[in-house]
Amino acid sequence: MSSHKFGRGRRDRRPQSSSNNNGHSRPTPLSEEIVVNVSNRETRIALLEDGKLTEYRVEREERVVGSIFKGIVQNVLPGMDAAFVDIGLERNAYLSLADVMPDEGQDNSPSAMRRSELRRRKIKDLLRPGQQVMVQVTKGPRGTKGARVSTRIALPGRSVVLMPEAGNIGVSRKIEERSERERLKKIGERIRPEGFGIIMRTECEGRTEEDLRNDVAYLVGLWNDVLTNSKKLRAPVLVHKDQSLLFRTLRDQFGETFSRMVIDDPDEYEKVHLVAGIVSPHLKDKIHLFDQDEPIFDHYGVEKELDRLMQHKVPLKSGGSLVIDEMEALTAIDVNTGKQVGSVSLEDTVLKANIEACDEILRQLRLRDMGGIIVCDFIDMENESARKQVLDRFTAGLEKDRARTRVGRVSSLGLVEVTRKRTGESVTQELTEICPMCAGVGRIPSKETVSLWIERDMWRKMKEPGDAFLIACNPAIVEALIGSDGENVEMLEHEMRRGIFIRADFDMQHEEYEIVSGTIEEFERDQMGYRRAQVLEVNVRRSAFENQAKTIGWTDGGYYVELLDGTDFVGGRAKVVLQDIRRSFAVGDVILPGRGR
Repeated sequence: MSSHKFGRGRRDRRPQSSSNNNGHSRPTPLSEEIVVNVSNRETRIALLEDGKLTEYRVEREERVVGSIFKGIVQNVLPGMDAAFVDIGLERNAYLSLADVMPDEGQDNSPSAMRRSELRRRKIKDLLRPGQQVMVQVTKGPRGTKGARVSTRIALPGRSVVLMPEAGNIGVSRKIEERSERERLKKIGERIRPEGFGIIMRTECEGRTEEDLRNDVAYLVGLWNDVLTNSKKLRAPVLVHKDQSLLFRTLRDQFGETFSRMVIDDPDEYEKVHLVAGIVSPHLKDKIHLFDQDEPIFDHYGVEKELDRLMQHKVPLKSGGSLVIDEMEALTAIDVNTGKQVGSVSLEDTVLKANIEACDEILRQLRLRDMGGIIVCDFIDMENESARKQVLDRFTAGLEKDRARTRVGRVSSLGLVEVTRKRTGESVTQELTEICPMCAGVGRIPSKETVSLWIERDMWRKMKEPGDAFLIACNPAIVEALIGSDGENVEMLEHEMRRGIFIRADFDMQHEEYEIVSGTIEEFERDQMGYRRAQVLEVNVRRSAFENQAKTIGWTDGGYYVELLDGTDFVGGRAKVVLQDIRRSFAVGDVILPGRGR
């Protein structure tokens, strides 16, 4: 029986580039690497600093943050100074007054009004029901909340952010040298197109005016394409889709401080290598194709770290621990000393424990991508000097964080309040779902997460003899593995060049599964006692996925039968006639009473 979480391997490899340049513009960290694992259902990206996992991102579904929509205003709520906009998603998007009012100095502001005048405007003066608006998603849907949008569009490039219908020039606060800031400001004044604002990103540092001008020209062309598409399309509609996780990472993160980016998928490697050669030729030789036999995340030790990512308790080297509780309103992080003993005094013990906890909290904020309000409960410190040391350590550590953060003071009880910009769900929330057995008190790995564990485990077993796999798992996981219309399992069979037989075991727990290697011949003999036009009885259940209305029939042997019309039989048994037979599933018609067969 197996319930391991493994990284997937690849069969099709190409030689890894021999170049391994290292460039560092700051003393720490000593080494930064980006490791990319690509499969047909997800992309996983790990950022390693000195070989230690510090950031992890996963993309399974199409992300909407950063995308631009042509929407229709549905409701204007003067009491909230906000409006709800239909952009074509499941829930209407939220548009606040602050995200409608133009920034100070914008040419398109009514009569170029000052900010003080704009503040006196009301949402009803700016928007009306039925009005069409161009908006950009700034925060993705979360739980029962829809996306948050803004009419102030921002198009990020490699080194510059272009803001249509604005007039300002900004320089990233992370560029601290005054002479460089002034140089970039002057360049910005020369290259800013009329009717646009620009922000010089951190990547601008040291770049030539020609490089920056080319970046601006590309973004202006992109904006013109957006306007052209908007005129052609009927609202509500997606007008411009932001780039995938891998290409956003290349655009926003991968820079001079990184020693390399390693990708395990030949096709994605070729695309990234090509794009880097165009937009960042100096980084092209730092991009490599992973060509080892073992899964890339196993090779770099990432998979073991990910096993701990969803754990409630994070151990510290000293014997203490962090306890992390992510809730709807805020995230609470509690520091426990464990068995640590100070060498001098209790104050010494407490300070050392809090400093160690501080470093790990900073890492967990980035690793889990926690956002919103975060309250850190450090061990009580009587000494004001000790509180200052902890706060200084915390504040300095946040400089490495790309997310916008704000830190409060250390209270007499050792509490530190942090706000961190949230653009969507945290990694933990994305990989888990509410436990159905405890009324939402706890979380368990999501159905998609467990199904992907199984996929990675299958890749590891590819060295075992045979040309087929038989998988037994919980019925909900069977659904996730098979996918819509069998798309997932058929893609896996194609990639692995093996037959895959999936059966439900109703006695198995959510995370429990078994994978057996064998031959197609033996599994078809033992498992495929089904034929087209066969009539049999099944147990009818609703889909385990709330967003799917389909019904499923389960044979006594755990075979999955998608029913074309089984709604009236949910919770009971029904006779079905099989129409389409596959190794892991079938499609069947319910035989209605009186119809006969």
